Amino acid sequence: MPGVDRHGMVAPIDLAEMQRGGGLVTLDDLAAMKPVVREPLAGKFGPHAVLSMPPPSSGGIALLETLNILAALEARNPQAGIDKLSHNAPLYLHLLAESFKHAFADRATYLGDGDFAKVPIARLTSREYANELARRIDLARTQPPEAYGRFVTADDGGTSHFSILDARGNAVACTETINTHFGSYVVEPKFGIVLNNEVDDFTSLPGVPNAFGLIQGEANSIEPGKRPLSSMTPTILVRDGRAEFVVGASGGPRIITATAQVLLNRVRYEMSPAIAVDAPRIHHQWAPDTLQVEANSLVTPELKAMGHQLRVGGDGAVVQAASRDRDGRLRGASDRRKGGRAAGF
Repeated sequence: MPGVDRHGMVAPIDLAEMQRGGGLVTLDDLAAMKPVVREPLAGKFGPHAVLSMPPPSSGGIALLETLNILAALEARNPQAGIDKLSHNAPLYLHLLAESFKHAFADRATYLGDGDFAKVPIARLTSREYANELARRIDLARTQPPEAYGRFVTADDGGTSHFSILDARGNAVACTETINTHFGSYVVEPKFGIVLNNEVDDFTSLPGVPNAFGLIQGEANSIEPGKRPLSSMTPTILVRDGRAEFVVGASGGPRIITATAQVLLNRVRYEMSPAIAVDAPRIHHQWAPDTLQVEANSLVTPELKAMGHQLRVGGDGAVVQAASRDRDGRLRGASDRRKGGRAAGF
């Protein structure tokens, strides 16, 4: 539609539908919007290079920051290394939640479209910064929300993700969204295009939660031509120059925490993609100060004693993953939470 459709059919019809509802978008606005090609964020986790999505998505920064904090915690406290903790043990879940809270607090404070706001990507994804945050994490106790950021502080059904890996080593991690259930609830009648609700991903009112309960900062305020902050986290792990794991999710801010946990399940706990995706997960986005757990089996006296406010249930993210074993075998998994199945296996 943008650019190539300036004199075509789709843009004027879409525009007419928006204007019928009182929208302010013009044909020039649509023509001015061009795809932007950005370099992926790159980090390291163990033997793998981690490639993930840069701003205006918050996913890549939050993922790398989380992985760096976990690595720093392991260096500072060898007994708390996640390679020494059983999967979903209370201390493992505690360290995950505390790391997520730091990442989401920084998301609220610093992140936005890098074309409009100065996003400190290098600092947020640096090992030095992760060491500083790891030093502030108490292995035995959670902390009040103000310990994680400057602010104190819905469910997604409009996002899809697919992960692709082929026999030649080509890999694709792709996430797309209209933001909420049926976007803005407006469907252009001729082509059936669902208009999105991406304005909600901007900071409409600083300090006021959006549809997903997220607090966001001035860096993500609404401006003409600006792209809103998202939680997309399409990620590719590369080892020895070959793509070995492709992962991503749908589910609002839960995308970040779910992608991180499935990545850890695969890399650190050597689970197959199906088991890694199916395993019960947690979610904490710093505000509200609630640790969401998918299964009663994750509710333990130890987590309660650490001070976590637990909530069982709620919608979880939907993860899609594909892997290449060292012998070249390809495996895929489509999340049972959405009733999907992997193709080509």
